Amino acid sequence: MNKKILIIEDDANLLAGLQAKFSVEGFSVITDMGVEEGDSLKKAAQFQPDYIILDLILPRVDGFALLSDLKTNQQTSSIPVFIFTNLSDEDSRVKCKNLGADYYLIKIEFSLDDFVAKVKKIIANRAH
Repeated sequence: MNKKILIIEDDANLLAGLQAKFSVEGFSVITDMGVEEGDSLKKAAQFQPDYIILDLILPRVDGFALLSDLKTNQQTSSIPVFIFTNLSDEDSRVKCKNLGADYYLIKIEFSLDDFVAKVKKIIANRAH
């Protein structure tokens, strides 16, 4: 069965790149650009992805608030969330951990291929 992944990212180029890479790797991908508050959470609840990749800096949505909503909503609370952000400060990392983020990855530390490989490795390790 294909794993489903929801990618919430406002950078159109990065979003397209991630969507393409994860699709090639056999994932069913749904995307959201974090434009309207509530849309991302609705998509997560409807789509029931196996994993969520979440950017914290979104146009009109507070990524921290969205993470909190995802982790406190009964329909989405058990879905592992990968934070993929440019925020490299310890406060943001700690805040995300406290809000329930499962992984915290910093964009500048990864090429697209490396990031996809890292996520796949984490998913494979979780399956054992």
